[in-house]
Amino acid sequence: MSDQPAPPAARRGLLPLLTATAFVIFAQAFMIAPILPQLAKVFHTTPGVVGLAVPAYLIPYGAMTLVWGPLSDRLGRRPLIIASLVAFTVLTAATAFTGNTGTFVGMRLVTAIGASGVVPISLTLIGDAFPFHKRGRALGWLFGGMAGGIAAGAAGGALLEPLIGWPGPFLAASAGGLALLVLAAATRLIPKTPRPAAVPPLRAVATGYASLLRNARGRRTYSYVLINAVLQSGIYTWLGLYLTQRFGLGEHSIGLALLGYGIPGFLLGPVIGHLADRYGRARIIPAGVAITAACALLLATPLPRPAVQAAIVALSLGYDMTQPPLGGIVTDLPGHRGQAMGLNVFTLFAGLGLGSLLFAVLLPAGFPTALSVFGSAAVLAAAFAVPLFRNERPHTT
Repeated sequence: MSDQPAPPAARRGLLPLLTATAFVIFAQAFMIAPILPQLAKVFHTTPGVVGLAVPAYLIPYGAMTLVWGPLSDRLGRRPLIIASLVAFTVLTAATAFTGNTGTFVGMRLVTAIGASGVVPISLTLIGDAFPFHKRGRALGWLFGGMAGGIAAGAAGGALLEPLIGWPGPFLAASAGGLALLVLAAATRLIPKTPRPAAVPPLRAVATGYASLLRNARGRRTYSYVLINAVLQSGIYTWLGLYLTQRFGLGEHSIGLALLGYGIPGFLLGPVIGHLADRYGRARIIPAGVAITAACALLLATPLPRPAVQAAIVALSLGYDMTQPPLGGIVTDLPGHRGQAMGLNVFTLFAGLGLGSLLFAVLLPAGFPTALSVFGSAAVLAAAFAVPLFRNERPHTT
């Protein structure tokens, strides 16, 4: 890892490219859930069976980040980002031509393995290119692209499928990936990074991960990456069903409602990151978890539809005030930066999957109960975050 940030000229254009790439990849990842009923009809199966495509993507995606991070430390960031973007573009397009459930689920798994290198290595590259006191704003852009992609994918899947069929969104995502691939390969917007003079042995990778978790700052940061992902995913994943049961909304209306989830991150991500750089993360992280708690507890009450829409937007703000600042801390942990960020993204995706599962376990008791449990857990997490992150102030390096 290089501890010297890149000069401003080398960073010009890097953030827009990485942000757009994160947007497209996350939109592709989250456009599946709204079209599961239609996919079940096309493949002559049930939504539950074809729904296996969701964990088939999330689980290997998270696991592979543990591989991509150390590889980028050894081989450089640029070639691996481009290679992963090639895999994303080709495999996403190929998914549109599958004809049965087994092939579709298998393609989602293979796509996850190939596409999972772009975002974690991009996050690592920001750690290389930007000094710590400016890193929050840069990470805010990238996480804003992710949040916007999540919302655009969920909404786009619901809105586009009736117009262009289920293969259409996959072909559109692949076309977006192709355009970004051409731009990345034909320019030097993604800079080269130095490779180590001597390649460390494979056992050093396991030692590096253990070292990150032995570090007190690393343990609390990764713990909150996991906790926050569980809380956010559990609530967000089931909002479509919540809106259907509460208000009888169809796919089109649900898509528009979920679009609000990405607005704060897309518009305010850099601003929140700048505030983290200027004032530190000691207050921003607990405040973000507290906002998540408030949204969950409010959604557990019989709110009118406009208030529910406002709570969905605010829930996204809670995410944007937690995961990007936590990611900034990860880029400052001792050791190999690619490995540290790989563990971060793995923890994030593990939390996304676990949160959805835990909320599903609570659903038989009803949405008010499930949301109350998650909201109460978020209240406790916010309270503990205050002393745990009290030293994350601008002078911390």
